[in-house]
This record gives sequence, C-alpha cells and structure tokens, in this order.
Amino acid sequence: QVQLVESGGGWVQAGGSLRLSCVASGLTFENYAMGWFRQAPGKEREFVAGISWKGDRTTYGDSVKGRFTISRDNAKNTAYLEMNSLEPEDTAFYSCAASGRSIFHGDYDTPRRGREYDYWGQGTQVTVSS
Repeated sequence: QVQLVESGGGWVQAGGSLRLSCVASGLTFENYAMGWFRQAPGKEREFVAGISWKGDRTTYGDSVKGRFTISRDNAKNTAYLEMNSLEPEDTAFYSCAASGRSIFHGDYDTPRRGREYDYWGQGTQVTVSS
C-alpha cells in the first residue's frame, strides 16, 4: 500500500532552520506531484508548498514564500521542505501529500487545494520558540 513517512520535525528557536523529509513507497513517485501542508491547533489546514512531477514547477503559501524551499529527489522517492528563518507562527503539524493528477497544468490554485491530493502522511511536529 501507499505510504508517506515524514521526518525531520523538532524544536528550534526563532530564526533557526529545519529540513523535513517525506519518503514515499507503494507508488510510482515520479508520476506524483508532492505537497506540504500544516495545521496548528484551532486553525485551518494551510497549504505550505507544492512541487510538480519533474520538480520544474513550485508554488508556495504566502506566509512562507521566500523562507521555505520545496524540492524532490525522484531517485530516492523523497520530497523535502527546507525551512529557514523560522518564526513562532510556523509552529504546526506538518504533513506531506501526493497527487497523481495534473495539478500544475491547471489554474494557480489547483496545487494549493488539499482535496487534489490522493495520499497523505502521518505528519511531523515543528515547534518554534520565541
């Protein structure tokens, strides 16, 4: 069965950096766009970043643009989220997701919608102290 497993979360002081990893199995990884979402207690799930099948297109949530970078290594079946200049507002549970649809071939909002993704990982906690 399809599994997405996140790692790399933890505790960091404001201004610090973390890199999250998402290892996929049970699917043809290069045929799936990947995304990262996050959710903090009492808040809605928020789109963080997305990357196309080949990695040639990316998109970011407004709150993280310029600080976070999404990437992928198809040979390792892994997607990454590099997080720099972390702020307390970045504290959340971060999950990766995979989409087998052409989500980067439509409108701007398509890869930013959670319902466009077919599979989800269990997530990893990121806590940023002030």
